[in-house]
Amino acid sequence: MKAPIPDEYDGYPVVTPRLMAEIDKKAIDEYGISALDLMEIAGRGVAEGVVEFLAERGEKIEGSLVTVCCGRGKNGGDGLIAARHLKTKGAEVIVFIMPPKRQTKYGKEVDDNLIKANASGVSVHEVSEELIELDVRLRSSVVIIDALLGTGASGKPAGFVHRMIQRMMKAGKPVIAVDIPSGINGETGHHSGVFITADRTFVLGLPKRGLLAPHALKNVGDLRVVELGFPKDLINRMCA
Repeated sequence: MKAPIPDEYDGYPVVTPRLMAEIDKKAIDEYGISALDLMEIAGRGVAEGVVEFLAERGEKIEGSLVTVCCGRGKNGGDGLIAARHLKTKGAEVIVFIMPPKRQTKYGKEVDDNLIKANASGVSVHEVSEELIELDVRLRSSVVIIDALLGTGASGKPAGFVHRMIQRMMKAGKPVIAVDIPSGINGETGHHSGVFITADRTFVLGLPKRGLLAPHALKNVGDLRVVELGFPKDLINRMCA
């Protein structure tokens, strides 16, 4: 008999990715909380968590190389914010970001934070067919941040994402996942063969079901919750 997924984790209700998205939307629509403000809180929380993670390992953030691998969606935007805050804390930060889809541009969540990251001195590289630079940076990093895919992603990672995940795992460096390890299903905790195994995962807002599935624990690593400041009455109402 499989062990059940808990209803609570560290005092927080455990939610599905769909319910988390509904809570997020209601916070914006009903409480007037800015989506970009929520992302800023998330990215800053991840950056602070990275500093703590390194301190636990006897490493200082100042002068350390941190490589952030970003997708083209909201998870990538969170990664860009984390990169900016890590830069202000003294880290050497390099971002490798997925290019936008053909004939389209990045969404506002990525575009705004891409501009801010560049302005703060973060070195940002759009991923291309040549991944030698990515390999070199990953192997030289004190820690790698996975901000490729969020909890809404499904199916097997393909293309650049597939290749980036493989290289991140081959680098032999500690990996911190933003919200969920890329390639892991946020609902079930299963994967389709291409996935990140994280040393620590900073789940945003509330813990997602898939992260607490017994078979996913080895991929999630040490799970920490980054609070986003959702109103308690909203959480109580939606999670009742």
